[in-house]
Amino acid sequence: MQSPTLADAVIIGAGPVGLFQVFELGLLDIKAHIIDSLPEVGGQCIELYPDKPIYDIPAIPVCSGRELINNLLKQIEPFKPQFYLGREVIRLEKQENGCFFIETSQAEQFLARTVFIAAGVGAFQPRLLNVDGIEDLVGRHVFYYVKHPEQFFNKKIVVCGGGDSALDWALHFADKAASVTLIHRRDDFKAAPQSITNMRELCAAGKIQLLIGQITGFAQQDDHLREITVTDIDGNTQILPVDDLLIFFGLSPKLGPIADWGLAIERKQVLVDTEKFQTSIPGIYAVGDINAYPGKKKLILSGFHEAALAAFAAAEYLNPEKPVQLQYTTTSPKLHQALGVKSPGFE
Repeated sequence: MQSPTLADAVIIGAGPVGLFQVFELGLLDIKAHIIDSLPEVGGQCIELYPDKPIYDIPAIPVCSGRELINNLLKQIEPFKPQFYLGREVIRLEKQENGCFFIETSQAEQFLARTVFIAAGVGAFQPRLLNVDGIEDLVGRHVFYYVKHPEQFFNKKIVVCGGGDSALDWALHFADKAASVTLIHRRDDFKAAPQSITNMRELCAAGKIQLLIGQITGFAQQDDHLREITVTDIDGNTQILPVDDLLIFFGLSPKLGPIADWGLAIERKQVLVDTEKFQTSIPGIYAVGDINAYPGKKKLILSGFHEAALAAFAAAEYLNPEKPVQLQYTTTSPKLHQALGVKSPGFE
């Protein structure tokens, strides 16, 4: 067994807030290691909506989830973070010397002076379609998220669900797929009002078919999905031809091992203060959707703010005898050097 890697900071979660945490720590000369259970960086932005537009990132009128993650990765390049992807933190224990012993599911070990939990909603899993045998088609003809929209072009697709994701993708494919059918168990949708209006207009125009009911069966031929059975509330059934099935029943968040780390937790969220975004254990911080405090809003931009304050708090925690100076990337030669940019000549 190799000796544990010594680290000033370990970040758990490589979504947008976890990536920005790298940047804020880097500006304060704190190097970070990042661990994520997913096989690639980006968190929900990449797993759930890589190509959907995001409109509420300051100074960026619109960008996709993928573009946001790519820009964040470019922003943190000067700080050369080390990523550990496709592994889960299975153990986190505070040591007598104040460091935190961390072990991953791939047997990597760390001794971290500070820890930042940026795990989003935790280890999330999509809510599954409860039809016997359908799981054998997942990843081939049954999908719980869309990574490559072009693979569904000119296909007969069925979208299941009544929330934003279901309606967004049904609208997106209305002019790109051979046919689009939206299935929901009732004629009541929990989505943006404009999306509901647009969906109904496309239904009236014959570009989307809306069925009220649930999928109760399917048929395949030569290992390909061929048709599904839809049953309405009165027990009437309808057979529908289909190439691909997109399921958006929402996510079932699970804290996983985080629940066993001795942190104060309320409703599956880690409690923090609003000065340092520190948890109930000094030296451990929680930023982004995983944390909870009065007035919390689950927005990416809120997570960016939390990451900035958590970084300053960590700098003070790591060097309590050394005052932390607030410097500006516009004018600070020290930060310009850290970022690898040329300092302009200010008079």
